[in-house]
Amino acid sequence: MKPFTFDTPGAMHMEWGAAGRLGEILGDWFRQRNLLIVTDKFLHQNGLLEPAKASLADAGFQVTVFDDVVADPPEAVVTECAERGKTAGADVVLGFGGGSSMDIAKLVAVMLTSDQPLADMYGIGNVTGARTPLVQIPTTSGTGSEVTNITILTTGETTKMGVVSRQLYADRVLLDAELTVGLPASATAATGIDAMVHAIEAYTSVNRKNPLSDALAREALKLLANNLVPACRDGGDRSAREAMLLGSNLAGQAFSNSPVAAVHALAYPLGGHFHLPHGLTNALMLGPVLRFNMKAAAPLYAELADVLFGPSDEDVNARATRFVDHMQELMNDSGAPQRLRDVAVPEDSLPTLARDAMLQTRLLMNNPVEVTEADALALYREAY
Repeated sequence: MKPFTFDTPGAMHMEWGAAGRLGEILGDWFRQRNLLIVTDKFLHQNGLLEPAKASLADAGFQVTVFDDVVADPPEAVVTECAERGKTAGADVVLGFGGGSSMDIAKLVAVMLTSDQPLADMYGIGNVTGARTPLVQIPTTSGTGSEVTNITILTTGETTKMGVVSRQLYADRVLLDAELTVGLPASATAATGIDAMVHAIEAYTSVNRKNPLSDALAREALKLLANNLVPACRDGGDRSAREAMLLGSNLAGQAFSNSPVAAVHALAYPLGGHFHLPHGLTNALMLGPVLRFNMKAAAPLYAELADVLFGPSDEDVNARATRFVDHMQELMNDSGAPQRLRDVAVPEDSLPTLARDAMLQTRLLMNNPVEVTEADALALYREAY
């Protein structure tokens, strides 16, 4: 067995309705009582945060809420949130929401105790020093950001950069699937497919793939594939919601250790140029990239087919094709948009997207097949 390292948050707790007794739970976890909650205005204003805030107040926590997180957050949001936390004297940070809120919480937890400039943190392993205690509570089943050591920020008009460091792993993660019940079908579809992409790309990554990430990716894909459509059709299906949240979490642990590849590399320019949700951009590029990678990844796709359908006497290519076709069927049945043209991406932008995708070397290096700029353009055209 090849040597490998597997990293993940300190501890996780899953319980339906646990956000309503958050004060009790955090009181058992931490002695600190000055809490900074990082979230967005929609979650704050629609009342989803209120049971948690009431519970925290009952347990003696002083709570400051920063609710200015936006999708594809720019650097300014991080610095503003960190200043708010410093002014309040926060000694615990809680990310509450989707991937953007949890990503901001990671960096803010570092910046509350460090004078390191944000610009020096970009890249892999460049964060120095310690951080403030960090808790993550996801309200969507997609990003897996609660268990990853990655933050993605918008750094220019159409560009993004990542911070990858061990300090970004949370101390504690709380999974409460009741928080995902109000998620619309379209968002359920996009985030669920995003999580499946995490599992698939972790399983087929050529860098740092290992037995633990493989086991998590297989279980994640089974949970997600079997429950995506039920969760989209009945948003109140408790069993489906819990399975989706756990599947997203397991996929997050998998890809945090065995990193994602070409689907994400091609998805990022779509988000940067057209401000499309990250899960949706992954969904749009999944089918073309799966077919492109077939020449190298067919044996691994066949193994994933066996996870979903059970062992088969069919040959590798037949099982791999069945897997790829099933992923496309799931996307169709979920109601997610199918083509780039369906989300108003202009055809004349495809060469620019292909050129920008080539900048995602951190991701492309993990793909089982080399992707050239010509390949990227062909993939965008196939998705169009």
